[in-house]
Amino acid sequence: MDEAKLMDFVHKAVGDVGALLAGSMVVIGDRLGLYRAMAGAGSVTAAALAETTGTSERYVQEWLGAQAATGYVIYDGDGRYTLPDEHAIPLTDENSPACVVGAFETALGAVIATDRIADNFRTGEGLFWGDHDAHVHVGCERFFRPGYVNFLTSTWIPAMDGVQQQLEQGIRVADVGCGHGASTIHLAHAYPNSTFVGYDPHDKSIEAARKHASEAGVADRVSFEQATAKQINAGDYGLIAFFDCLHDLGDPVGALATAKAHLADGGTILLVEPAAGDRVEDNLNPVGAAYYGFSTLLCTPNSLAQETKTALGAQAGEARIRGVAEKAGLSQFRRVSETPFNLVFEVRP
Repeated sequence: MDEAKLMDFVHKAVGDVGALLAGSMVVIGDRLGLYRAMAGAGSVTAAALAETTGTSERYVQEWLGAQAATGYVIYDGDGRYTLPDEHAIPLTDENSPACVVGAFETALGAVIATDRIADNFRTGEGLFWGDHDAHVHVGCERFFRPGYVNFLTSTWIPAMDGVQQQLEQGIRVADVGCGHGASTIHLAHAYPNSTFVGYDPHDKSIEAARKHASEAGVADRVSFEQATAKQINAGDYGLIAFFDCLHDLGDPVGALATAKAHLADGGTILLVEPAAGDRVEDNLNPVGAAYYGFSTLLCTPNSLAQETKTALGAQAGEARIRGVAEKAGLSQFRRVSETPFNLVFEVRP
């Protein structure tokens, strides 16, 4: 037994305990406006922060200690703390591609299902996305929305062959697995001549998406329907998009085959999937650690709760996604873009 290695691992494990708890601290800081109050405020005391946010000084004092210990804020001494500008953006600016608060909220919601998922390890059963805590549904939208806002219409769509021109002229678009509608609504803002339908099997997400579309002023061109990926049955579409959801489906081949059947002439399928290499060793990094964890608690159980139970997982990688598309009869497959969190594919028959 190498005692040094043993203690190194103990220290790592204790650090991971702190990291798990840090997720809860981030959600609290986000919900109560603590980060927003600290952003640009310089060095502050617990008393001043509590007064600004209408919270209890004693709780804020302990929270600041936890945040300083994990390096999220800087302890300046004499009971004063600073949130660096470089930390404030990921923790407060939900339009920045660096924003991470949604990931923390998703993780907080996902771990609530720990006991149920542990039981499913023994039975092989699944757990539907909609049966998770609401933090998962809200957090997931907050996590992926900054990527859509910053890249979807400025980088991803322009990289596709002729799709931007079609959207500008006016086509029908289906957003499969639309969740709370962030991607659908962003597309509608960018392309006012096109019309959009979002599909999702989760009733609460559809309710939220309709509300968001109304608030965004695009409800006249955007509708949302409760349906699975294989229940698209309303005509043909010039573009059918799957944003960060194909790997969650029980039958991704069937879903893409259904999409192919509802493509208009010259139509395109857009697949946006979590960033991943094709081999396990390609994904042994912080992003892979997060995605494998999310996949164990969310993505894989959701697939196993459905028919076919393909369970691609969040780290499927390009080769497996390409194989699914080919089985669905889609022979044209091209990676058009990527980010630290996503791979983006253009797919056609």
